[in-house]
Amino acid sequence: MKGVEMVGCRLACLGVLTAALLGGCASNPGRVADPRDPLEPYNRAVYRFNTDFDRAFMQPVAKAYQAVTPEPVDRGITNFFNNIADFTSAVNNILQFKMSRAGSDVGRIFINSTVGVLGFVDVATNVGLPSYKEDFGQTLGYWGVEPGAYFVLPLLGPSSIRDTIGLAGDLYTDPLINIREEKVSWGLVGLRAVDRRADLLTAGQILEDAAIDPYSFLRDVYLQRRQNLVYDGNPPVAEGQEDFWNDVDFGSPEPPSSQ
Repeated sequence: MKGVEMVGCRLACLGVLTAALLGGCASNPGRVADPRDPLEPYNRAVYRFNTDFDRAFMQPVAKAYQAVTPEPVDRGITNFFNNIADFTSAVNNILQFKMSRAGSDVGRIFINSTVGVLGFVDVATNVGLPSYKEDFGQTLGYWGVEPGAYFVLPLLGPSSIRDTIGLAGDLYTDPLINIREEKVSWGLVGLRAVDRRADLLTAGQILEDAAIDPYSFLRDVYLQRRQNLVYDGNPPVAEGQEDFWNDVDFGSPEPPSSQ
């Protein structure tokens, strides 16, 4: 069975790379290249693949999930997965020597896992413990690792070389991935993906309706947001560069998320 899965993964990767090459050949030679995005032909090809996959599969499933799930239950499921994410956040705050934030994360886990019934009720936020949601990409950035090229991951979406490397750490510390029973583990991972997509349905529609070039818009928003997160909302601003996130309160319990 594992051999079949490996062959499938290799074929999928081959298909994505082929699409990238075709996308590169068809790219507009007159487009001004963004120095942050030297892999743009590949990224646009994967972005198109992700968009098609999302429209064909994820959006219908997310809409069905949203339709049959009562709002309080939906909110509780989101809270449950946010509570799990606080574990990874606590590890990364410790690695960044942000002990007060790490303490807040640990406190959130304790309170929400007990009084909040395994995290389905976000009691911690109501008692004044903010959620930071640090990840390993941010930890690498904190220690001076440059983001590198913008990089779109198949199915997972916007990233950078640094954040892609950090993804390995995020997976290693993800409690869901480390559940021994595979059916339970992948079932919860799938539910989390559907729940997150359902929460982003409105944002995704706004992106498609408002942006002339959704790819460029999403790239710019993602890179600026990640820069802000690494510097805890106070990034160095390059001369002449407008900061999209100037008015965002990064101390709020739930920082904005990208698709």
